[in-house]
Amino acid sequence: MVFTGDEFADGGKTIADALEMNSIKASFFLTGNFYKNPAFKSLIARLKANGHYLAAHSDRHLLYTDWTKRDSLLVSEKEFKKDLRQNYKRMKSFKIRKTDAVYFLPPFEWYNKTISDWTISLGLQLVNFSPGTRSAADYTYPGLPGYKSSEEIYQSILKYEQEDPNGLNGFILLTHIGTDERRTDKFYVRLNALIEELKSLGYAFVRIDELLN
Repeated sequence: MVFTGDEFADGGKTIADALEMNSIKASFFLTGNFYKNPAFKSLIARLKANGHYLAAHSDRHLLYTDWTKRDSLLVSEKEFKKDLRQNYKRMKSFKIRKTDAVYFLPPFEWYNKTISDWTISLGLQLVNFSPGTRSAADYTYPGLPGYKSSEEIYQSILKYEQEDPNGLNGFILLTHIGTDERRTDKFYVRLNALIEELKSLGYAFVRIDELLN
């Protein structure tokens, strides 16, 4: 299980509680904006103390490439590297070193080969979520294109598990640690139920560094 965060953290306590209740270690990719927000300090400290993987998601949540022309860069190599280094600099205040967090998940989960190559040149490894479910749509709210209710998201995960020959083995399932207040149907309140259902199917949950080791 992977969670990303930038400006919202309303699901932080609910998510942390569910993970702790089920003795699960997850992975959190957070922006510099998130790490520097005083309101999120205690949550980050709790996640770290509980042994979750804390890593980078860019400092300012930049959009690296055009949505329709993916090969068109919206940042220079200098801007990309400066921004990412700043993200890691902010992580230092929580005693998270670069060597502790070599996996990097790009903002908006949107990138191209050039971004991946630039990441590697910094001694890091770019990762992304596994496609096939609508879990990443938990940020959407009514009126937004592509809006998905929590029930639709939940069922998409179970449908994939049932229909794919490999089920969810090795799957990187991404949701968000917080969402816009205009989304009142919060998916994170169903996290505990999802974990229990997947556990009943025989699944175990590991940090991304253990999964990809």
